[in-house]
Amino acid sequence: MPQFIRNVVHAAPMTHRAIQIALLMLTILPTAAAAAPDTVFFPSADGKTEIIGYLFRPQIPGPHPAIVLLHGRGGPYSINVNKDCALVSRANPSAACNAGSLSKRHAMWGQYWADHGYIAILPDSFGPRGKAHGFGRFTHGDSDRADVNEKTVRPLDAEGALNWLRSQKDVSTNRIFLQGWSNGGSTALNVMQRQGAALGYRAALAFYPGCGPAALLAQTLTSAAPITMLLGTADEEVSPERCQDVARRSIAAGSKIDVVVYPDATHDFDDPGRKRQSNPANSAALEDAMVRAIAAVDALKN
Repeated sequence: MPQFIRNVVHAAPMTHRAIQIALLMLTILPTAAAAAPDTVFFPSADGKTEIIGYLFRPQIPGPHPAIVLLHGRGGPYSINVNKDCALVSRANPSAACNAGSLSKRHAMWGQYWADHGYIAILPDSFGPRGKAHGFGRFTHGDSDRADVNEKTVRPLDAEGALNWLRSQKDVSTNRIFLQGWSNGGSTALNVMQRQGAALGYRAALAFYPGCGPAALLAQTLTSAAPITMLLGTADEEVSPERCQDVARRSIAAGSKIDVVVYPDATHDFDDPGRKRQSNPANSAALEDAMVRAIAAVDALKN
């Protein structure tokens, strides 16, 4: 059987300087200094919920490939402001939770994709359902999460985002991708499982997803589109070993899954804040992940 797990220690040297500058700017500048993304609305495929999304656009003319970004259990907004946020919708805009108060990680990735010629949209699955505050660590069994869960609810939001992007004139409809973190990473895997062999998302990037039975629709994924899992061996919240087990079974069943394991990297290793990036393993993982992510989708040009 071919080796599919790669232990990554060093980032790609040719892009170190650009990434380090970008990280430094995002870390030292206040959120308000960066241009906020556009706010858009689209229907979830659940047929009843209008999702609010934050849209990052390239500065060059389109059409462009696109990527949907799925936030984790903490929600899309900064933890500095989201504590008292509940409902965020077209009819109930929030003074605290909005396009100008996204977390540093989401703002960084959205801008990164836009700078590389991709339209990026970050849907908020929690705010339209009255839960913009997100959820803390180890709350997977919280009953309040049932109506925003990653198996039966959030995949429908991702499918709604795909349908909305397909309706946009400046989007290359055959090149739409998916990226998710933690709970959003599990959601991304479930979207690909639901999609199966149908034409939809061209590929998915799942950052440190939960891979247990409570998080995934199936412990053997069947996806015609390629999937990349990015895991840290020092993850404090989810089990990278479980994800590797799921990948092994899925590859044996015919799915194309590439697993990248970062030694000593933690959960949220790509959070650009000082706390996470003070860990050299996280810094190396982030640098490599940014290069690897763009390479994975750029490879699917047609």
